[in-house]
Amino acid sequence: MEKSPIVKIVKKVIPAVVSIVISKTQHQLEEEIRRFLPFSGVPFGLEPPIREEIPPEMLDERGRIKIGGGSGFIISNDGLILTNRHVVVDPKAEYTVITNDGKKYSAKVLARDSINDVAILTINAKKLPTVELGNSSALELGETVIAIGTALGLFQNTVSTGVVSGLSRFITAETGLGGEIERLRGLIQTDAAINPGNSGGPLVNMGGKAVGINTAVVFGAQNIGFAIPINTAKKDLADIKKYGHLRQPSLGLRYLILNKSLQRKFNLPSDYGALIVRERPDDVAILAGGAADKAGLKEYDVVLDCDGKKITSDNTLQDIIQNKNIGDAVKLKILRKGKEMKLKATLGERR
Repeated sequence: MEKSPIVKIVKKVIPAVVSIVISKTQHQLEEEIRRFLPFSGVPFGLEPPIREEIPPEMLDERGRIKIGGGSGFIISNDGLILTNRHVVVDPKAEYTVITNDGKKYSAKVLARDSINDVAILTINAKKLPTVELGNSSALELGETVIAIGTALGLFQNTVSTGVVSGLSRFITAETGLGGEIERLRGLIQTDAAINPGNSGGPLVNMGGKAVGINTAVVFGAQNIGFAIPINTAKKDLADIKKYGHLRQPSLGLRYLILNKSLQRKFNLPSDYGALIVRERPDDVAILAGGAADKAGLKEYDVVLDCDGKKITSDNTLQDIIQNKNIGDAVKLKILRKGKEMKLKATLGERR
């Protein structure tokens, strides 16, 4: 009996899919726990040693404690790896990459894209198998896709199939570090099973090319998973190769998205737009020398639209700006003291 084309694709891709192990030293974890002792009811100095609480299988060869894991995939034969930012979000943790043949490598995080939940790692290795990158902009609803990763951080080489259920979706997700919340946009929705631990693995099309990075699942709902479009990661890769760091366009301002409640609070005529305002007294609303400052924007201005696109909670100023390039000129319609004005700003680099 002839085997499914999916089997051939999986055999081609899976050698380049990796597991990522997150670990910390006993001392690091004890320090983190001690920060919460005033709220735990346990007298300082009487807490039990962490080592007695940890099963042997959770300790690596150097005695570090494994605290989590995720997936990733190799995109260059000299060791570049794509994964999610939330998999490697903790700068104090150590990350170990386990390749499909069982070899272990210490990983260095080259970049964390806090806007798009993409991270780029590197390991010191050569002649590695790779996953070819596709074009996520060419995806169509109903197209068959394959999700590969380490499901739940336990089951290596887990494969699930499904279709593209939606495009340009947005979700709000927690990274798991200090309850930080990410608002992710432009995502691919799929009914291919994506589980905790699958995060960072490739979403592959029937041509065997990665079209997305598995990133999230809606808990309590069946067959709803999301992936970051691979074209988003391509831009980050291009920045790393050309500049050595990520470059993201910015207006250089802080804002709140208006709603009816904020409209009443600030006594404004509009219930939509981006109100330029500092969140804390020691913040600045407009970065000195930034694009907004140079364009003449002021605190308490309301940006109503950008390049003709109305700014709302579903289409924020950041959503519009992140699709631009540094140096692009944008047209802004603003509200200042009840009067509408038009300004032009040239986007700078996010600091």
